Amino acid sequence: MSTQEPETYLSEVGSSNELETNNSNYVSHVKKLLHRRLLVGISDGRFFLGTFYCIDKQGNIILQDAVEYRSTRRSAPSPMEQRVLGLILIPSSCRKTCHVDCSIDEQLSLMSIGEQNS
Repeated sequence: MSTQEPETYLSEVGSSNELETNNSNYVSHVKKLLHRRLLVGISDGRFFLGTFYCIDKQGNIILQDAVEYRSTRRSAPSPMEQRVLGLILIPSSCRKTCHVDCSIDEQLSLMSIGEQNS
């Protein structure tokens, strides 16, 4: 935890206007993902398909109406087992992939989000 005064911290990071602009850009981009279906892969090989509900500052994702998919065997090609989970939190440290279920045009516009912030 930092013991710096907020004004000192903001002057080191950048002007408050720049910070507010960046934050509002990120918020508007995340709003575009609300209530969309996401397929999230995690480090142990499982996948979760659910409706994007929210994300926190640390990058943890909450999905609602989530279904877990996992391989029943270690060998390739194996059948996938599924189970309904409901509301789940996926820690950012476990997340490997994240795909949005949308049209090609929407995918291209979402991809341009990352290019604008670079």
